Parts: sequence; structure tokens; C-alpha cells
Amino acid sequence: MSGSGTSDPGRRPGRLGIGIIGAGRVGAVLGSALRAAGHPVVGVSAISAESRERAEMLLPGVPVLDVPEVVRRAELVLLAVPDDALAGLVQGLADLGVWQPGQIVAHTSGRYGVGVLAPARAAGVIPLALHPAMTFTGTSLDLSRLEGTTFAVTAPGPVLPIGQALVVEMGGEPVVVAEEARGLYHAALAHGANHLVVLVAQAAQALAAAGVDDPGRVLAPLLNAALDGALRAESAASAGTAEGFGGEAEGPWATDERRGAGAITALTGPVRRGDAGTVRDHGAVLAELGARTGAVDVVAGYRALARAAAQRALAAGLVREDVVQDVLDALAEPGMPGSAGTLNQEDRPAPDAPDDRAPRPDGGARGPGTGPADDSDGPDEPQEDDA
Repeated sequence: MSGSGTSDPGRRPGRLGIGIIGAGRVGAVLGSALRAAGHPVVGVSAISAESRERAEMLLPGVPVLDVPEVVRRAELVLLAVPDDALAGLVQGLADLGVWQPGQIVAHTSGRYGVGVLAPARAAGVIPLALHPAMTFTGTSLDLSRLEGTTFAVTAPGPVLPIGQALVVEMGGEPVVVAEEARGLYHAALAHGANHLVVLVAQAAQALAAAGVDDPGRVLAPLLNAALDGALRAESAASAGTAEGFGGEAEGPWATDERRGAGAITALTGPVRRGDAGTVRDHGAVLAELGARTGAVDVVAGYRALARAAAQRALAAGLVREDVVQDVLDALAEPGMPGSAGTLNQEDRPAPDAPDDRAPRPDGGARGPGTGPADDSDGPDEPQEDDA
């Protein structure tokens, strides 16, 4: 291929010329990690000023090129662009005829497997989907955090070892995720990471309204301990070292439907204790906060998560059914349809149960179907760099 560079006498055996499409928070960091593993980075695309600065900082000396030229030079093309831009970019480059047979093409989207690379596969490329389950700052701090980070790897069976090897070289731990499971995988990460941030924001707002000057400082030890306890309990359950779940202690102790029952054993607070009166009082004061400040999402979030906590605690055998019913009654929101705290059958799970200035691939102004070729950097723009 035109960009192979295999005649370079200084190249270590097995090293690949890497081309980075999108010098956003993920692309530049992963490119730097691959470079540290001995793979030369032959080119990077960077549209915004922030991306160019990031490329200069993390990939010094690497030429900033237009997208087709990066692809032409590379043996491995890393597509680190927002999810919604990926399909159009891959198709646009196929229309230009720049994909090369035998070239490795990897994207970093959590949402997609290798199906989105079909236009490139038709040209003979080797497709990989490599998603790091980590949030990125786009700085050198991320390089040390890659150590031990899980990467979801999706690829056709014969080339799966290539993706796994690349992850190991970056310091990560590969976990194989099936093509058809990528959407569920990504939804799980987004639900956990993104909504954890929302939860912290809601709790901090309520603390500030209660007169606490530094909500973050108050929350840190409590939330860190709760998160650590839940994750340790879930890992112990998955390894088969947890007991008390329907008499099962062998591992893997749970079906997919029962996963998460380990984490719920770390639950503390009024739902676990069955303090229905406390739950009722919480709802009242949070509703008053919403009426006074407009933050109605806080009480809605509290009620939704408390209900889920009650249901999961019941399913794990941590609380009695009558206690859960009392809690659900306390969570009932008067005057709201469907808010009555009734324990129905669903509550009793069976025990086994971008950058707007980004160009088209041909370098022209962006048009329909081509998508941005850079990670978005603006503070108000969506980021698809992490979960």
C-alpha cells in the first residue's frame, strides 16, 4: 500500500504506520500511547485550534494533514471522531477510493461494532472496534490512566488478536464484546458514568441549598466509599466469592439477569433499613427545593432511584416485601398519574431471572452524509470521547 513505509530501516519489526483521524481528547492520547509502543505516527488530522494544540503537545513532530492524505500514508487508521460522524466519514472516504486493501482501520466508538466500517471492508481493509472505557482529558495525564483500562474489542474472529494486541500495547486490558451487544455495552457505560455525574450535581445542589459551602468536599468521602464498596461487591459476586444470593456461592454465581445483585449488597441508607418515614420526608424537602429553585429533576431522580433500590434490594433478599411496600408507598407522589407505590409483578424479578468546521473527506466544506473529521472541542458541543 502507498503508506506502508515498510522499507524504513529504523522500523522495529511488527510496527505499523499510524494515521489519526481526529486529534480530540481520545485520538491524540491513543496515538501517543501507540507511538510510545514503537508505532510511528505518520499523520494526524486536526481542524480546530484546540485539536491542533493537542496534536502538537501529544504528537510532537507529526504532520497535520487533510483526512485523505492521512489515510493514504497509514497502515493503521485510527478513527477517533464523534459517533454520529463515523458512518458518513467511512462512506465518504470509500467514495473517494482512498481505503487500501490490507490496511487496518480501527474506530474508538463505543456505540458501534465493525458493521459501521462496511464501506471500508468492501475495499479490503481489516476492521476493528476499540473502545476504551475511560473518560479522557486530552492531556498527558491520560497516558498513565490507560494502564489497566478496559477496552471493548469487536472484530471478525480471525483478526480479533490484532485488536487485542494493540490494546495490550497501549497498556489496556481487552474485553471481547460481540457485534450485536455493542449498543447495550455502550448504554451501560453511559448510564453508569454520565448519570453518576448528574447524581453528584443534584446532591451538590441540595447540599448548597442546605447551606453547605463546599458540597464536593462533603460528598467526596461518602461517594468514594459507596462506589468502591459497590464495585468490590460486584466483582466479588462475579468471581463467585459472594454468598447469600438464593443460596448460590459458586462462580460464575449469576446469570446475566442477576448481575448487579452483588453491587446492591453495598446499599445503605433508609431504603435498606426500611425507614419509610425518612424516605417520605426526603421526598417532601426535595419537592420543596424543586418548587423554590426549579430543580424539579432532583426529587424525580431521588424517587426513581429509591424505587429501583427498593426493587433490587427485594430481589437480592436484603429486605422483606412488606418493608419494600412501605417504602414504595412513601415514594408515591400525590396527584401524579402512575406514581402510586404499588408493588407489582415487575417489582419482583425472578431470582434467576463535533467540530462544525470539519471538512468533508475531500477537504471541502462539510455537506450531508460526510460528517466531521475531528473530535468536537467546544465546551457546549457533545463529546463522544468516552462513556
